[in-house]
Amino acid sequence: MEISAASASLTSSGLVPRLLPPLFHPQARSAPLLSSSSSSSSVKLISSHRRIAPSPCLADQSASTGVNVVDSDPIDAVKRKAMDISPQLKGASIFLVGVTNHIKTNLGKLLAESLRYYYFDSDNLIAEAAGGNASVQSLKEADEKSFMESETEVLKQLSSMGRLVVCAGDGAVQSLTNLALLRHGISIWIDVPLEIAAKGDAPFSSKPSPELFGALKASYEKSRKGYDTADAVISLERIATKLGCEDLETVTSEELALEVLKEIEKLTRVKKMMEEASRPF
Repeated sequence: MEISAASASLTSSGLVPRLLPPLFHPQARSAPLLSSSSSSSSVKLISSHRRIAPSPCLADQSASTGVNVVDSDPIDAVKRKAMDISPQLKGASIFLVGVTNHIKTNLGKLLAESLRYYYFDSDNLIAEAAGGNASVQSLKEADEKSFMESETEVLKQLSSMGRLVVCAGDGAVQSLTNLALLRHGISIWIDVPLEIAAKGDAPFSSKPSPELFGALKASYEKSRKGYDTADAVISLERIATKLGCEDLETVTSEELALEVLKEIEKLTRVKKMMEEASRPF
């Protein structure tokens, strides 16, 4: 695809409607989850039947507390928590910001499954419209302004809908317009050390690519102030310390998801208190 054609396609008002199915309507609050057989690569959900081995952190907690937490199903615990807070959410969308990495992606899909929300990756939507990652990179290098406009257009339409978990790209926090769009939902900064994010889903013992690490570091430094505007921060390092995990990479998606849901519960509780306090006597 020519750069000019890609630019026109990305910034046209019909971009997202072509990518999102008709059921992605603001009022389609109770629609069921999309199946993983969807043709869109950005809509792949974790199977609810998948059983995950207990985290070493949970085993440590069992030994120290005497409570057998290892025997419980981590996914069931996440789903129970999601069910508890769902009424307070009232369909508000959740935007996950932070450097792009597999931990954030897996977390987003798990949250969407547990809350019975839809999952999208904003960067994937742009890539699909442009004809692939290579075309997006070419567009970004040749016409950064048009690329940023396309990011805003995607975010604008996603933020107008409810019941979404969105893994947002760095462009979501690099302009005041985009930051304002994130206020339509709840924004969570998933803070993952760059050394881990740069590994991708490679084995724990592997070392990150110097090129990828450099690119992530540059992106992080450019977006750092935007990350700070998020409603809450989920730090992999802090959670690992809390759970007694010496190796950060042993923290599971389920443990991260529980922390995210707890933060969302706090935010919705504070919002409710503020609304009640503002009511006239």
